[in-house]
Amino acid sequence: MSRLALLAALLVLLAPWAGSAQEAPSDAAARYQNLSEEQREVLRQRLRDFKALPPEEQARIRSNLQRWKALSPEERARVLRNFRAYEKLGPEEKQELRQAARRFHQLPPEKQAEVRQRFREYVKNNPGRRDQLMENLKRWRSMTHEQRQQLRERLLERRHK
Repeated sequence: MSRLALLAALLVLLAPWAGSAQEAPSDAAARYQNLSEEQREVLRQRLRDFKALPPEEQARIRSNLQRWKALSPEERARVLRNFRAYEKLGPEEKQELRQAARRFHQLPPEKQAEVRQRFREYVKNNPGRRDQLMENLKRWRSMTHEQRQQLRERLLERRHK
């Protein structure tokens, strides 16, 4: 089981089962008792998988679970929708997203903030405008370095007129 799948499984299975952070252990035990034997075995296997992870990975997952519990129901629904959409992607698309996420996390905080702001602006655009922006991006990516430089120069000339 991949770590991402393990985390998703823990989130989906444990978050509803574990209840709130204030839930008494007896309440959690009662919830466990109400699970079918199959659900209990899945939970036990996931716990064995979790315990087999390195301590730093366990800490990261625990931290993510705490963040999950702190989310509002609307935010949880959004996260699950995004995760399900991610799971439907092909391997190449997933790899591209993982690489983009790595590049994003390597950016300095102020650059990350700038990227987030630009993304919020992109999302606010109507679908037609977003489609046009994606077309422009595809054209940009297909250009050579020289073509990009020429385009930059033309745009700068327009701005100064």
